[in-house]
Amino acid sequence: MDEKKVGVPAGLWTQCQKCGHMVYEKEVVEALNVCPECGHHRRVDARTRIEQLADPETFEEFAVDLRSTDPLKFKDRVPYKDRLKKEQKKTGESDAVLVGQAFIRGRSVILAVMNPNFIMASMGTVVGEKITRAIERAIQENLPLIIVTASGGARMQEGMISLVQMAKTSAALAQLDEAKGLYIVVATDPTTAGVAASFASLGDIIISEPNAMIGFAGPRVIANTINAELPEGFQTAEFMQEHGFVDRIVHRKDLRTEIARLIDYCGK
Repeated sequence: MDEKKVGVPAGLWTQCQKCGHMVYEKEVVEALNVCPECGHHRRVDARTRIEQLADPETFEEFAVDLRSTDPLKFKDRVPYKDRLKKEQKKTGESDAVLVGQAFIRGRSVILAVMNPNFIMASMGTVVGEKITRAIERAIQENLPLIIVTASGGARMQEGMISLVQMAKTSAALAQLDEAKGLYIVVATDPTTAGVAASFASLGDIIISEPNAMIGFAGPRVIANTINAELPEGFQTAEFMQEHGFVDRIVHRKDLRTEIARLIDYCGK
């Protein structure tokens, strides 16, 4: 009689996309979605990020009623309105950023977290409006503003309306600066294009997770445009820190402590 084969339960082990090792999924999750073999920081959704950063049950979300529309009646492979419905069903979120008030190690903050699982956290009207409202709330409440960025850039399905969100968020941050508010950016993989060229680069302090991609266009696009070989590690967080665009690189397990330390250091 043939022995019955016992298979490995699906999802118990996964392959790290960075180093290729098979890793025990539970161990990766317990390590805040960081590979125990190579330290690769996986992308995480906004709710998971909030759980990792905010003190338990302190995140109070606002601007929850905002919904994207389809001003251009845009269609690529599928109509934009259908794409929105699909993303909303997949993620359980209305759009690509969550904003709210929270505590991080006992320090009250305004926290905005982008969701790379929602159309690659692209910035459309709703994202720009939510970020702006978070900035305005930080001014009103005199609280530190923490924005966790992870984005492919402006949302092409909304055309110029998405591009003007760069100016809108930047103008709001100028008001925060005039009010002498503290703004800390946590740049995660990837932070690119219109987001990198606006509010992601305007922090008083910019910290990043290891090896996050940070920059405007992708390396391949730039290399083809200028017809030149790019430096090794181009647009990684480490490269950006070496060239003065990032202040500090912080492992995910240390982010909460580092943010709290920076708030205290800045007297906020």
